[in-house]
Amino acid sequence: MQVTHWHNELDKATTAFKAAFQSLAGEELNWKPNTTTWSIAQNIDHLIEINESYFPIINKARSNSLNISFIWKIDFLVNAMGNMILNSSKAEVRRKVATFAVWEPSKSKIPDTIFHDFEASQQRMKQLITDSEDLLEKGQIICSPANPNICYKLEKAFDIITAHQWRHYNQAIEVRNIKTNQ
Repeated sequence: MQVTHWHNELDKATTAFKAAFQSLAGEELNWKPNTTTWSIAQNIDHLIEINESYFPIINKARSNSLNISFIWKIDFLVNAMGNMILNSSKAEVRRKVATFAVWEPSKSKIPDTIFHDFEASQQRMKQLITDSEDLLEKGQIICSPANPNICYKLEKAFDIITAHQWRHYNQAIEVRNIKTNQ
């Protein structure tokens, strides 16, 4: 079942981030190789921002108060948009993509509690997935928390969220490697 797959992916990502970075001091977590690259802590904060942004959208879908343009009721379009976003979010995509403002990580120093916050956010996301099984069964379409003009199926949203975490894990590894090789 998909729910189990998404739960497992979130657990794997949480474990990987903690194993790779939890032993680092706050200064190392917040270190940036340059002004355009996010720190390890900012990569994690970004993932928390993404997770948390889906709660209001899914709550609107649950209460039938989500306004979706008629165009997004066309299966081909909604599937194509979801697949396009998923493909651009995967770990193996190397080109940088600017994020929407709603998902920007904190610009200031991020506290060492980031791992506790990340783990708590991952647990809330797992619960949201479990609580959304009825919406998944009916093929619920949602709008992106970042842009209400971009819509895709809820199932694809959970695919995007879990795949995107590995992209930022790889980016955080790159930052750590740059710092180590200085």
